[in-house]
Amino acid sequence: MIELTDKDLKQLEKKGISKEQMLGHINTFKEGIPFVQLENAAVIGNGILKFSDAEEKELIAFYDYKLKGLDILKFVPASGAASRMFKALFSFLGAYNPAEETLDAYLSRTNDTDIKKFSEGLKRFPFYQKVMDRIAVKSNSQGEKVFSFISELLGENALNYGFFPKGLLPFHKYESSAATPFEEHLKEGALYAGSNGKANLHFTISEQHEEMFGEEFKASGPKVSADTGITYNVDYSFQKPSTDTLAVDMDNNPFRNEDGSVLFRPGGHGALIQNLNEQDADVIFIKNIDNVAVMKDAKAVADSKKVLAGVLLKEQEKAFEYAALLDKGDVDDAQIEEVRNFLVTNLNVRFSDDFDSKSNTDKIAILKDRVNRPIRICGMVKNEGEPGGGPFWVTNGKGEVSLQIIESAQIDMDNSQQADLLKNSTHFNPVDLVCAVRNYKGEKYNLLKFVDEKQGFITGKTKDGKELKALELPGLWNGAMAFWNTIFVEVPLVTFNPVKSVVDLLKDSHQA
Repeated sequence: MIELTDKDLKQLEKKGISKEQMLGHINTFKEGIPFVQLENAAVIGNGILKFSDAEEKELIAFYDYKLKGLDILKFVPASGAASRMFKALFSFLGAYNPAEETLDAYLSRTNDTDIKKFSEGLKRFPFYQKVMDRIAVKSNSQGEKVFSFISELLGENALNYGFFPKGLLPFHKYESSAATPFEEHLKEGALYAGSNGKANLHFTISEQHEEMFGEEFKASGPKVSADTGITYNVDYSFQKPSTDTLAVDMDNNPFRNEDGSVLFRPGGHGALIQNLNEQDADVIFIKNIDNVAVMKDAKAVADSKKVLAGVLLKEQEKAFEYAALLDKGDVDDAQIEEVRNFLVTNLNVRFSDDFDSKSNTDKIAILKDRVNRPIRICGMVKNEGEPGGGPFWVTNGKGEVSLQIIESAQIDMDNSQQADLLKNSTHFNPVDLVCAVRNYKGEKYNLLKFVDEKQGFITGKTKDGKELKALELPGLWNGAMAFWNTIFVEVPLVTFNPVKSVVDLLKDSHQA
């Protein structure tokens, strides 16, 4: 039995975490989190839809027709810090001395491909001129130039970009200015999330960066509004302390800091289901902060979003009809079969083998449960070697089969059959979602009721030189949406432009 001190209980109270939740975390560590059970990779024709040009035009037109009567929200997870993006540059500053060797000698010695790309593409970065203008002494060699450049870019008493939120870094260089991902999301939002001259955007950010985001909106908001004719309503939320998760030692006891306090860690992006649950709109677009394209690709990106939203509205319309029908009662056998066929064919719902032998009352109860759920339409990109979760048919602990976005860490790679199924995957998840979170009466679902708590992650970490185990909550688009009705749609590669490393900014998709 875990003994908690008065100090521990006060710490829990301050975070908004109950003793029961904490003991639940410990129990999860003790039991472990089971691997998922893959049934098949979702592919085109079996779990992923692919539309013709004519069908896409029809879906875009349908969304545009419905748009004026809709309340639209663009939800952007934006709490990521830029430090990871500059990891290779920080390492370089610690490993290279321009007075002792040339850059070529360093590259030959270390085979540091990121620094090689960075050095060769220096002038193509959107912050190139800003950094060069700040460097007082001009360098004689390329090694000195690159070292001085990175020192100015990342130094605490210089630009300090490594400690910016990723959303506020210069990403794209246009003729007259550089644009941040925040600004690009505003521009993009005008193209598909603007309704009646207004666009609503919600960013989840770190509390320490709220003032910085506010300043950026003051600087870029009026300019983008003037260009687009859209008035922006922008607000923010923070990851809640109550979603932090307990860390334990290797014996599954609470890990204690040097001051004796219990160590809690942020629960990962799955914590944002709480933030999403506080939003309410007819249609919610979800897309990560670093996944932005330059404006030459903006129409293609917007059209793809409209296709997904068109699918959502068409299927929701039908789902609402059937939900109302089931609520009225007096449903005959033919109608039961019609609703069931819709759920199977259109919303990828799978029913147990004994469904046919159940009474009509039980069948109607099951159909009501399955039709009255939030809906997510997820864009899927052809897999070209990029890391990311993939779409699969999965069987959960209750024996229920459903479409899910699965990370490789959730798969038992020692099981050759499961590993082979992973190899069959043709697509991956670029975090491109369009969601409906209301029922046919206009009431918002409590999204926390549709989370599969068994889809979290346990990872190994260290702190103060000691090993610990950390718990990540079920990911926002993974287990946190496990019990939603789900449709996967192939989207073009132009919609996927994440910046995980600074050298990604050298890709064509980020060159204006």
